[in-house]
Amino acid sequence: MSWLSSPLEACTRPAVMSTSQLLAYVYALAIGLLLGGERERSHRSQQESAYGVRTFALLALMGTLSRELGGWVVLGVLFFLSLLLVASYRRTNREDPGTTTETSALATFLLGVLCYHDAALAAALGIVIAAVLISKERLHSFVRDVVSDVELVDVVKFLVVAFVVLPLLPDRGLGPYGVLNPERIWFIVVVLTGISWVGYIAVRLLGPRRGLFATGLASGFVSATAASATLGRISKNPSRFDAAVAGAQMASVATYLQLGFVLFVVSPKVASHLVPAIVAGSLSLLGATWLVFRSRASGAGANDLEAPPRVEHPFALLPALTLSGVLTAALLAARWGMAHLGTRGAVLVAGAAGLADAHGGSLSAATLFNQGQLNLPSTLAAVGAAVGANTLVKCVIAFVAGGRRFGWRFAIGVVPSIAAFLVTLTFTN
Repeated sequence: MSWLSSPLEACTRPAVMSTSQLLAYVYALAIGLLLGGERERSHRSQQESAYGVRTFALLALMGTLSRELGGWVVLGVLFFLSLLLVASYRRTNREDPGTTTETSALATFLLGVLCYHDAALAAALGIVIAAVLISKERLHSFVRDVVSDVELVDVVKFLVVAFVVLPLLPDRGLGPYGVLNPERIWFIVVVLTGISWVGYIAVRLLGPRRGLFATGLASGFVSATAASATLGRISKNPSRFDAAVAGAQMASVATYLQLGFVLFVVSPKVASHLVPAIVAGSLSLLGATWLVFRSRASGAGANDLEAPPRVEHPFALLPALTLSGVLTAALLAARWGMAHLGTRGAVLVAGAAGLADAHGGSLSAATLFNQGQLNLPSTLAAVGAAVGANTLVKCVIAFVAGGRRFGWRFAIGVVPSIAAFLVTLTFTN
């Protein structure tokens, strides 16, 4: 029987109500009471409201009943309800210009219809709608007072990148050696920009009291190398030296975390073999950062965390595109190196790519592994070469940007960390 069945067909069914049919009505009643109760409480300042708990309960039950009678009945009731809602809004729009109650009433009816097919899904959606309605003040305050114009624009940019551009790209190998897959390369861009959003939100949640520490962690998800250079320059202010060192080290912690997450997206098998090494490197670096904070706490450093540099744009497309370009170049170079130098060529190319970014060489090796062109030991060696080369570059930049003192303090943390990473990678695989 089709969805748009007639009421006559519905009347010819057996009169005995099944358990699933009974539950549909029970769920519909519960949804109507929940949403109606919320609407009635939100209008408790008004002496009388056209839509209260009883009306919403009846609307939900009407939805289930009309669906059982047939699809045409649903359409008819929906049309009548729409006219009723329009008339009601015209009567009350001067006192309450909003349409939340009318929209909620329509949603309640449709949820009642859905209860006939999937009562659990309808209940879940009803709870979500109730949560949105209850959060009115918080949502309005968040949108009006917390979210800036830049953040709102960046949300739209991210949605375009993730849900407009990505579906349009072909999912097949192109270019020399057929190693370039536009969809997968752009998916890395989506993942990286999403991670930069997570880092930005972390800064907003932690607030200025965590200052350079939070900024270093967030910036590290975009570019730990650039974060090390920026924090090195900030360290020239004596009152912020220790906080800048800790922030730069946290940027390198972000490198480990981002490496593990992105590799898990590209190749879960490679990522699973890297987990012990990533944990060892991260814990070593976190220990060094804790020592920096402990030494700062024993000193005067109360101002170390004040007035941190703010991450201006949560949506960092340019660094993601840059890494995508590095990944593309590394893929081509690694494939060329394999063709002429064997697996050692791929490891050397990954190390060379790591001079620019740790993830480019690692991702190219993981991609070649997925394509069956590189074995697991060589892939892990390539990842180690990329991360090691990138750590060397960050140390050099720390010395150049922050001077000898900052460079040594930074290196004391990251060198044991990369040693722990490489040693664990060697002995666990």
